[in-house]
Amino acid sequence: MVKTSARATLALGVLSGALWASPAAAADNDRGTTPATWAHHAEVSYDALQQHLYQGPQEHGLYLEKTPRKEEENAHSYLWPLREAAAATVDMSKLPGVGARYDRDAAERFTTLRLYFNPRDGRPGYDSYLPAPLGQGGDVFYDDNAVVGLTFLDQYRATGKKIYLERAAETFDVVGRGWDDDPTKPCPGGLQWVDSPDNFMRAANVTGLSAQLAAELYAIERDDRYLASAKKWYEWNWSCLRRSPGLYDNSRDDDGTVNKTLWTYNSGAMIGTATTLYQATGERSYLDRAVEDANGSLDYWKQGDRLHDQPAIFNAFYFDNLRILDEVRPNRAYRKTAAAYAEQTWKDNRTPSDGLFRFQPSGGGDHAPAAQAETLHQSAMIQIFAGLASDRS
Repeated sequence: MVKTSARATLALGVLSGALWASPAAAADNDRGTTPATWAHHAEVSYDALQQHLYQGPQEHGLYLEKTPRKEEENAHSYLWPLREAAAATVDMSKLPGVGARYDRDAAERFTTLRLYFNPRDGRPGYDSYLPAPLGQGGDVFYDDNAVVGLTFLDQYRATGKKIYLERAAETFDVVGRGWDDDPTKPCPGGLQWVDSPDNFMRAANVTGLSAQLAAELYAIERDDRYLASAKKWYEWNWSCLRRSPGLYDNSRDDDGTVNKTLWTYNSGAMIGTATTLYQATGERSYLDRAVEDANGSLDYWKQGDRLHDQPAIFNAFYFDNLRILDEVRPNRAYRKTAAAYAEQTWKDNRTPSDGLFRFQPSGGGDHAPAAQAETLHQSAMIQIFAGLASDRS
């Protein structure tokens, strides 16, 4: 199965980059950019996404992976970019004052998302690419399915419609298949990356994001199986991949080899999971862990070009989870960091002629004006801007 260039970033250890604003500059940016300005950034970025990457109702509401599309590329995007477009649209529907105008778009995203679901022979899940008749299908990546489930929960909270809660519960059952129960492996446990006999990796992303899905389901449903899974999956990441406060190695192979690449979204998923577990259980230790990971990760990611060099979509996850913690334990540093990144990226990575964001092949770093723009990272910037516009802090 050929994956996207963004997916290939999982194999990179060092990304290329440019400038990062100092803490003082971050504070200035945060004070100078109003929620109305962030909302405007979100709206014009969403308009650009819809104009250049959305394929319209005649194409089932699907998106291009990149624009301009090359002849050898798939006709439509992979699952992950569509999920991010759905998440961005839900965020647009939450914008103060104007959100209702995006409700219909949000509903359409979830109808389209279902096109990727494959009920195959007792091992259902969302394929990485469209199954027949619209495409050739693909593997079930458990991290993709975890974030799909999280987006269903976002839409459930936005609308109250039970179908979204039911489909989130369905994706929980999918990702739960990925738990590795072989006691002979180094650091037994963890969630496998992909549903395949060739999988050799238990990854921080799928384990942390699935733990977050389980924790959020428990907070709503109070079903003990969700709580047990959330705790088990969270603890595996903490015990087997945590390098230092807020920093989690990418994965552990079945032979014990550890991929030490660091990503912002792995930091974020553990912060969000711990915060949700604290809210759902009242166990103070989870809040203490969330704060420790938030502070440790900020100390690391704010250094030099590190945030700038991360894929934009990973930063969107990170900032979203910092907002979850900020609602429980406010800290202005969380918003300031997100605002500084958003301001810098709006200024340096956006092509004014079409409103699209362009990055290095990694999905982060300096502006690449000749590069194809991607649904994945355009959606990421919409999420970041909309989050800042809706932030009450």
